[in-house]
Amino acid sequence: MLNIILFGPPGAGKGTQSQFLREKYNLTYISTGEILREEIAAESELGLQVKEIINQGNLVSDEIVAKIIEKKLSENMDSAGFLFDGYPRTVPQAEILDEMMDKFEMSLTGVLSLEVPEELLIERMLERGKTSGRADDNLDSIKHRFVEYEAKTRPVLDYYEEKNNLHAVNGVGAIPEIFENLCTVIDAL
Repeated sequence: MLNIILFGPPGAGKGTQSQFLREKYNLTYISTGEILREEIAAESELGLQVKEIINQGNLVSDEIVAKIIEKKLSENMDSAGFLFDGYPRTVPQAEILDEMMDKFEMSLTGVLSLEVPEELLIERMLERGKTSGRADDNLDSIKHRFVEYEAKTRPVLDYYEEKNNLHAVNGVGAIPEIFENLCTVIDAL
């Protein structure tokens, strides 16, 4: 079973690359961002709560996210593997994911970290904000998301590096070129 975490700062292209990776490797896609946006669109009680948290540029609680992930895993145990996009975002979430993997008798194949300079990330997200309608793609929210990322999410890289499971991937270039970079690393794993 191929179980991959696609990692990177906001705007690194995780969503775009995930589409290609899940098709090529026939993986079940687990995007907390996508799942949470579905809740927001449905205007469920959880969705309204999540919308307020996200629009402030903050992260959704580990408890809410863990419930969503575990449900998705249990519903797709016949899958060729899982592609995690946007999860884990904190070290406690990484530890929770380790426990879930153990519970389902799975292991993590690798963590692929898209490396992109911050200036390019800001440019990408501002451009995306013009077409996506995402309320969090404005300069103030973007800057706040980088602060959150550095404080809470960057330590996840250290967590996986200590486990010798982190693989840096160049996230700059044309979309097909970045996809090829990712596939080269996956195929080597």
